[in-house]
Amino acid sequence: MKMDQMKLSRAISHALRHEPWLYELELDDDGWTSVEALVAALRQAAPEWADVSRSTIAEVIAKSDKQRYEMAGDRIRALYGHSVPGKLRREAATPPTVLLHGTSPQVAEVILREGLKPMGRQYVHLSVDEETAVAVGHRKSGAPIILKIDAAAAHANGVVFYSGNDKVWLADAVPARFIAKC
Repeated sequence: MKMDQMKLSRAISHALRHEPWLYELELDDDGWTSVEALVAALRQAAPEWADVSRSTIAEVIAKSDKQRYEMAGDRIRALYGHSVPGKLRREAATPPTVLLHGTSPQVAEVILREGLKPMGRQYVHLSVDEETAVAVGHRKSGAPIILKIDAAAAHANGVVFYSGNDKVWLADAVPARFIAKC
């Protein structure tokens, strides 16, 4: 199957410029994320992108009539057009009382037993509303499970949370005792 590079370019734009939290991407203060994280997120986002690679992304960038992205070493960012209200900061902060996490039914069972862990990422990603949690969960399953995190209790018991943007919060990990199915 031939990959639709225009559609892929729009997805890259969406991931880097508009809603990185839906792809569980962490942008630094200058909008950079790892190419490896973007590749993994795109592969997970759509079956037709199962073969996306670093070279595929480089080809999309090279063929673009507008220079929308920049790759440097193992990092990539959008050059302009960000509609994300602020960058994902790693500043410890008091979280909302409740946060949510969308995932697949199989992974939900593991999380309920073992807690939320970053699983190869720097942080656990948590949503502030059900709509965002469902959108994130749909990347993992057609019938996602939404987990409710008692963030106030977790924070009071030493779990560190970091403010992200208006849709996402980050944590190093969340023990299972603070997590329940919605």
